[in-house]
Amino acid sequence: MHEACRGAGLDCGGAKLLRLGSNAVYRLASSPAIVRVARDPDSAAGMERAVRVARWLESEGFPATRVLPGVRQPVTAAGRVVTFWESAQDAEEYGTVKELAELLRRLHRLEQPKSLGLPYFDPFAKVGTYFAGLDGVGDENRAFLAERAAGLGKAYDRLDFVLPFGLIHGDANIGNLLRDRDGQAILIDLDGFAVAPREWDLILTAMYYDRYGWHTRTEYEAFVHHYGFDVMNWPGYPVLADLRELMMVLWMGQQVSTDTKSAEEFARRVTALRTGGSRKDWRPF
Repeated sequence: MHEACRGAGLDCGGAKLLRLGSNAVYRLASSPAIVRVARDPDSAAGMERAVRVARWLESEGFPATRVLPGVRQPVTAAGRVVTFWESAQDAEEYGTVKELAELLRRLHRLEQPKSLGLPYFDPFAKVGTYFAGLDGVGDENRAFLAERAAGLGKAYDRLDFVLPFGLIHGDANIGNLLRDRDGQAILIDLDGFAVAPREWDLILTAMYYDRYGWHTRTEYEAFVHHYGFDVMNWPGYPVLADLRELMMVLWMGQQVSTDTKSAEEFARRVTALRTGGSRKDWRPF
């Protein structure tokens, strides 16, 4: 982060780490800017695409995070891919589930230009990447998760999607919906933009309500009403939810050896998968 900021002419003194996941996300103290350092050192193409997506969304007037103007990006610093973004506001304030539904409905109506070069979203390519990144996970758990992935692969191939294929955010959830300085809800984290069945953008909100209790019934009903489709009434919901849940567990498994809380949460989640137990004690990360 320090090296990238020096190259961009930005003062990173007093920068604050906001989160550490697929990206290390810093807020600069000297200017309204966010610096994102990708975990994956081979993510340059994806970050270039995220920057193109952000600029296109800005040209469409769509409420989303904006790239920091006047800075060439993405850049590579110390072997990591770094991007620079405008800070939505000085303190994080999340939007509502209702606003998420409205923005997704609006997003799904957009026709993206071919110049964006959006890939087709293959969830099992992501699953494979997560397996490769598992660190500190025992052989027994690794074998169990691999068997579960294989079974879900067969079930996924039999799904009959009912919503049209098209542009998706890829990680649509309340954690990626911030309020800007004008009070408007905006989508952030544009790395996962792709072409896929639109059910992918609805599944997390349904799971957060149905499986984990992170949303109330009232909130979920507002989401369904404002988007116009209830993915939980679709016969493929359990398979898609199981697959998305597996991806959440595998993502957590990449941090087992470096973070005690992640290791504890990974163990809790794998136990629930093995036993079919409740997910109500899962903690959001």
